[in-house]
Amino acid sequence: MLIGVIADDFTGASDIANTLARGHGASPGLHVVQYLGVPDRPAEPSVQAGVVALKSRSIPADRAVAQSLAALDWLLAQGCRQVVFKYCSTFDSTPQGNIGAVAMALADRLGARGVVVCPAFPTMGRTIYQGHLFVGDRLLSESGMQDHPLTPMTDPDLRRWLGRQGTGPVGLVPLCVVRQGAAAIRAALEASDATLVVTDATSDEDLMAIGAALAGARLVTGGSGIALGLAQNLDVAGPEIAAPRRTAPGPGVVLAGSCSGMTRRQIEHHRAAHPVIEIDVPAVMAGTLTPEAVARQLLALVAQAPLAFSSGSPEQVARMQAEYGREAVAARLDGFFGDLARALVAAGVTRLVVAGGETSGAVVSALAPGALEVGAEIDPGVPVLRAASGLALALKSGNFGAEDFLARALDGMEDRP
Repeated sequence: MLIGVIADDFTGASDIANTLARGHGASPGLHVVQYLGVPDRPAEPSVQAGVVALKSRSIPADRAVAQSLAALDWLLAQGCRQVVFKYCSTFDSTPQGNIGAVAMALADRLGARGVVVCPAFPTMGRTIYQGHLFVGDRLLSESGMQDHPLTPMTDPDLRRWLGRQGTGPVGLVPLCVVRQGAAAIRAALEASDATLVVTDATSDEDLMAIGAALAGARLVTGGSGIALGLAQNLDVAGPEIAAPRRTAPGPGVVLAGSCSGMTRRQIEHHRAAHPVIEIDVPAVMAGTLTPEAVARQLLALVAQAPLAFSSGSPEQVARMQAEYGREAVAARLDGFFGDLARALVAAGVTRLVVAGGETSGAVVSALAPGALEVGAEIDPGVPVLRAASGLALALKSGNFGAEDFLARALDGMEDRP
């Protein structure tokens, strides 16, 4: 294994796995496998990039650090030359963590300094300028994406936010240096006294230059975009790529737990042509609505690509959290979606589209499908993932995908004559 990735949620893991598998420009596509948690056995020798998916974004920082260091130990045992800590392109975290705490712990274990911090993903409108994170033409704090129910990210100044997470001074490689190319970027990183260095990027070309500058770096941190230029440093050919395989024909269902604006629009778009079931959160909290009951409803409609969702506006989410407690609501819904997914797969569902990072983590943790093969890309950042059992998954971060994504994702997994 050449590149090892530690991802702090399951949708982010499939996002960067997709980036590494596709390649970009001079970077070849690699043979990538996504692991669900820290594996208990060695990787297959053919794996060039291994992505360890953790559900560590919203847990206490000390637990996130412990899980990430365990993933690091496994990746190093596989012979990884370079380790990537992957987090969300909107830098989802709180003043208490977890990005800074995990990044510092990994850097300490690897003896790394001048470590790049770059969540930029220009394809999805996430860019960094003067150390500030933008979504489209707005600062993150003004974009509408700052109000995540578990990890609200309210400050676009990445250096200031990391400083609040106890990282000490944080450096900056500004865009004017990035545009001078790999040698200038490398010199700036080497000259920095800081362990973590925010690095500007507003285009894929910037990310390719940053990737070239990171040849030999033990640790890299960022969103999936940071992986665009890493494989160009490896003296390897990409794997032999066969025509993308799809899963066997079978029933498909959509589960959505994200409260993002895009997911809410995708649900409404899906509603126009497919049955949609809203999960009553108070009934879930009271125990009067069970996963088995929702599974029966979905299975009765399975020929019509049904969707079950628990998603609301920031105001609705705030009311539920105020009434029941933020952690209680999150834990109960995670358990509900996990049990619902188990019931559906046990009944023969072979295609699942899941919207939302926390929901995806809950579903995959409940199903425990083993290592996942990375298949064809559905939309930027979202590939088809295939388990050895024949189950196909699409794990979508809340804000990813076009409005018609949900039905297209189900359709893209199915075999055709």
